[in-house]
Amino acid sequence: MKDYLVRVITEEKNIVGLACITTNLVDYARRRHGTYPTASAALGRALTGGELMGALLDPGQRVALKFTGNGPLKKIIVEAEGNGAVRGYVEVPRVDLPPKNGKLDVGGALGREGYLTVTKDLRLKEPYNGIVKLYTGEIASDIAYYLTESEQIPSAVGLGVYVETDGRVSASGGFLIQSLPPADEALIDSLAGRIEALPPVTRQLRDGRTPEDVLAAVFDGIPYRTIETRELVFQCSCSVARIEQALITLGRTQIEEIARDQEVFDVSCHFCNRTYVFGKDHLGRLIHEMH
Repeated sequence: MKDYLVRVITEEKNIVGLACITTNLVDYARRRHGTYPTASAALGRALTGGELMGALLDPGQRVALKFTGNGPLKKIIVEAEGNGAVRGYVEVPRVDLPPKNGKLDVGGALGREGYLTVTKDLRLKEPYNGIVKLYTGEIASDIAYYLTESEQIPSAVGLGVYVETDGRVSASGGFLIQSLPPADEALIDSLAGRIEALPPVTRQLRDGRTPEDVLAAVFDGIPYRTIETRELVFQCSCSVARIEQALITLGRTQIEEIARDQEVFDVSCHFCNRTYVFGKDHLGRLIHEMH
């Protein structure tokens, strides 16, 4: 099944629901970064959460999520575009903790002391920044806590990543339900009860349910309509030109020292783990252009 997201809104226009499947892009990220199972689950949840938040933006806009905790993962950074593209990485990819209550211990890997920082580039003069303390370290509840506390939008978030014994990600996805003003407290309570009763996201996906099925279960008996379906993909924005611009910021003197002391100069992208190799001739052309 392709990775995609569905967005719906109730006929009363007071509740928005999003659900997605991200199995392919999360497994691709796992392979790119060489993550161990617990790290794979943490990164997968963060990537999926980024896709859900990115779907609330307009094309050309971007949201960045930075989770910093006191656990062995240390940091997770994700960037999601308003067009369905996402990228991200964990600072320490080789983390695998013993299961907790039969599940991968993502909260223990990230840590329960730390912060979630959200930066939105809405193509205005200045980006929007919000920060909250980590709520549980489990990613989904931290995103819901941020949306409710920092943006004052009551939200429910469910995220799940199933990692097979061979390390492969066989199911990944999530949902985001938001209440829009004016709030209907009775409806919110009813939806909260339904969400609590739902099976875990990964179980639903492994049972063959689609994002449409997930939303149908949440909104059973509540009229709603689909307003968008979009494909999702892991896509990095790095390129030779971008790396060249980053090198130029080092200054001509430092680039000349690198060209003098090293036969080749390697630069790796954190987001996709791709390595760019610059030889002496390439560095020489950059120096010449800076002249």
